[in-house]
Amino acid sequence: MHPYKFDPKKHHRKSIRLQGYDYSQGGAYFVTIITYQRDCLFGEIECWRAIPEHFPFVELGAYVIMPNHVHGIIIINDTHKNNLSSPIVGARHASPLQKQLPPRGATPRSLGAIMGSFKSAVTKWVGRELNATGIWQRNYYEHIIRNEKDMQNKTDYIDANPMLWNDDDENPRY
Repeated sequence: MHPYKFDPKKHHRKSIRLQGYDYSQGGAYFVTIITYQRDCLFGEIECWRAIPEHFPFVELGAYVIMPNHVHGIIIINDTHKNNLSSPIVGARHASPLQKQLPPRGATPRSLGAIMGSFKSAVTKWVGRELNATGIWQRNYYEHIIRNEKDMQNKTDYIDANPMLWNDDDENPRY
């Protein structure tokens, strides 16, 4: 469990999101999620591969599960976005989104809702398997992928990440 409870009256954080950007619109996003205190908890997380099962408008690009962080490319397709009669309006089979509101500022189809659902699913899995709680750092890093060159750079970074682990800032051994 975290050593402190988040209190929005005391803990003011500036948003790292691009102000005014609609994170539910179609596009590709590079994300990095890090465990709390960089604890090495992961081998392979099946939850990442299941994202499109819960969010059918999402495709996965390159990704890598490291011992204490995840890098991945999420591609949000515009399919069904403006079709209000479509049954696909948010997560499917993801109970956290069906029982509570998405994170503050996150619409059901947004990157924030997708990351919130993923982090929730992994938290439940780690809780069952390792009896651990409070496994994530607050928030996540994201980068809006703007063109093919940017996509290739992020894909190359993800592909090279395991080979660079010994010198990685996220590696607690260094």
